Amino acid sequence: MEISELYSIYAANPVLTTDSRNCPAGSIFFALKGASFDGNRFAAAALEKGCARVVVDNPAYATDPRCILVDDCLQAFQQLARYHRRRFSIPVIGITGTNGKTTTKELVSAVLARRYNVLFTEGNFNNDIGVPKTLFRLTPEHDIAVVEMGASHPGDIRTLVNLVEPTCGLITNVGRAHLQGFGSLDGVLHTKGELYDFLRTDKDSVTFINTDNPLLMSIADGLPRTVSYGRGEGVAVRGEVIGCAPFLCFRWQAEAADDGWHEVSTHLIGAYNMDNMLAAITVGLHFGVAPADICRALEDYVPGNNRSQLTVTATNRLIVDAYNANPTSMTAAIENFRDMQVDGKMAILGDMGELGDVSAEEHRRIVRLLEDAGIADVWLVGSEFGRTESPFRKFADVGEVKAALANKRPENRCILIKGSHSTRLYELPELL
Repeated sequence: MEISELYSIYAANPVLTTDSRNCPAGSIFFALKGASFDGNRFAAAALEKGCARVVVDNPAYATDPRCILVDDCLQAFQQLARYHRRRFSIPVIGITGTNGKTTTKELVSAVLARRYNVLFTEGNFNNDIGVPKTLFRLTPEHDIAVVEMGASHPGDIRTLVNLVEPTCGLITNVGRAHLQGFGSLDGVLHTKGELYDFLRTDKDSVTFINTDNPLLMSIADGLPRTVSYGRGEGVAVRGEVIGCAPFLCFRWQAEAADDGWHEVSTHLIGAYNMDNMLAAITVGLHFGVAPADICRALEDYVPGNNRSQLTVTATNRLIVDAYNANPTSMTAAIENFRDMQVDGKMAILGDMGELGDVSAEEHRRIVRLLEDAGIADVWLVGSEFGRTESPFRKFADVGEVKAALANKRPENRCILIKGSHSTRLYELPELL
């Protein structure tokens, strides 16, 4: 079946589902496959639960006239999403990067929402299934779209940009993450750079770039138009950190304006978040959002989902950044915590995942950083940290940490909590 035919069916039944447990009446079920499941097996059940049509890629399950047989369900799902995206001529901003892409996506969307009806990626639906789902949410009411794209293997961003077809793009940074999939930092750089590769094919594209980042600048040649931001002179948007005690306060100015510095007091922890703020400012100015509205949007933004989040309990202040962790983000969090002017510092840090052959080396490096930072009270959680030589207290898993907290809970402390999602440190704040 041609994608145009499939789209006609979708237009008559504009609700899609990939979960046979959630089958709204009249929807279309795509039988996607995963490492431990085959959606084809649930096609008949989806029809029984109310789906109008099901899309399968195994002929053995195409047993009903309402079944649509394709070569590959995921490819059909993606191609249909691209077909839908091409119906809209609005600006589409693609965002990727090693760290900060979800926060940047949310900040950019918050700024643009001061003037436009914005479609943006929900949560971190940034993979080969989540990105198409975002595109399907596009309607004629939207003025602009902000789409986050993640990657853990070479070629992932190329696949996603060919679906999204962004008119503008932004790479937050490039760091040592998912090295098990990428193989090296060069692999990460090449994959994230696939966004730039796509933007080079469109002479009208715009790339927002942090000129303080030498890795990004090393792959920026040939981009049709760039709009710069950073902390130095000669950029379109320049920023300076005022303080972090604990929330980031900074000021910014636009090179093309005569209105001087604008000061912003945020609800985000960490000086490293200023780059994300500057990115949002730069995008907002490019699309005509007034400086005063930009500042209000940034000041009103409150982080969630355990990202750079301050939680105040009855006994402690917690800096919760337990959604994800890699060597780059872990280093930034520790250095920021080191520089914070607060009493009673304590850190609970979990393993960094998906680092492959360099995992032991990177965990040793973090231990050395902790020792140099002078943070004496540190709890390390997980088998990778467990194999390092260090003076710090170690725990096999979050269960052991919970047992320790039940025995004696720290009080009157400022506690940094950071680790990969798999370490489940996000379960600790309610116990502290």
